[in-house]
Amino acid sequence: MIVLIPAYEPDERLVALVRQIRSAATELNVLVVDDGSGAAYRMLFDEAARAGAVVIRHEVNRGKGRALKTGFAYAASLWPGEPLVCADSDGQHTVPDILAVAERVQGHDRVMVLGARQFTGTVPLRSRAGNGITRRLFFLTTGMDLTDTQTGLRGYPPDLIEWLIEVPGERFEYELELLLRARQAQIPVVEVPIATVYLDGNASSHFRPVQDSARVYAPLLRFGASSAFAAGVDYAALFGLHALTGSLLASVVGARATSAGVNYLTNRQFVFGRGERRSGRRYAALVLAILAANLALMHLLVVGLGASLLLAKLVTEGTLFFVSYAVQSRLVFAHRLRPAPMAAPVRSRAG
Repeated sequence: MIVLIPAYEPDERLVALVRQIRSAATELNVLVVDDGSGAAYRMLFDEAARAGAVVIRHEVNRGKGRALKTGFAYAASLWPGEPLVCADSDGQHTVPDILAVAERVQGHDRVMVLGARQFTGTVPLRSRAGNGITRRLFFLTTGMDLTDTQTGLRGYPPDLIEWLIEVPGERFEYELELLLRARQAQIPVVEVPIATVYLDGNASSHFRPVQDSARVYAPLLRFGASSAFAAGVDYAALFGLHALTGSLLASVVGARATSAGVNYLTNRQFVFGRGERRSGRRYAALVLAILAANLALMHLLVVGLGASLLLAKLVTEGTLFFVSYAVQSRLVFAHRLRPAPMAAPVRSRAG
């Protein structure tokens, strides 16, 4: 069993964690990835190596996702066939919780184990709000109701290592991308309750609220941009066709067909990946179903409940946006990831 700890500009808590792990379970191998922290932190990583960790490094900062992938590749090379637990370097994951996740993943061929924080007690507002928003968006898009989608304490069996390296993502978005792709790849995700620990108001976190939130929510942002572009095409085509034909029916149908085609190609290429060849037929069926749902919901809100047309339109489009995303990500463009060649391990060590 390997404990993988990515670290960028850590403090003494990293060394303390290595010592505690090695003291509690000497059979565990600890692998630390220095993600380009620089010369100022070299002595601290040397100390972690003396405490019993194998330390490898990036010469420049490349992001948490890339640090994890480097660790996966190196672990598979140095300790082939061993399961792996990822933990953060800032003291938020206790050794008993790390061992609990390790025990849960041991002996399983294909499962992802999450150490799920319960968010009880004093929790920084940005952490509580961030997890709550992500959890609800994740449920809407995947149907998976997870307690903690942002946990860094995770366990993986050796059979998943190649898959983990192939999943895209270089920074904080990578761990959420793993959960999104796990659904597509039919990898079970289970949760182990762990303590919620925040030290100094989570001041040691390198998460940048604006830039990294954009990365985490990138799949939804890309989908929203694609939908907005298709809406622009729909409006332009509507007025253009009406000017040419004078027929409202032909203009509406032609504009919707054009915008749907553009939206399909955009989503297939840039939002979800290419998917399977049959995705075109599934997308066409979805378009018809969304159109029927749109009409039914608008009728219910306007005629049945007396809502204004503008309110009904906003509620309908907002609801069906998430429905459409969920169906496209889980059914229309769903595909299994092919195994990728192992990344070259990084050989440099501290010490």
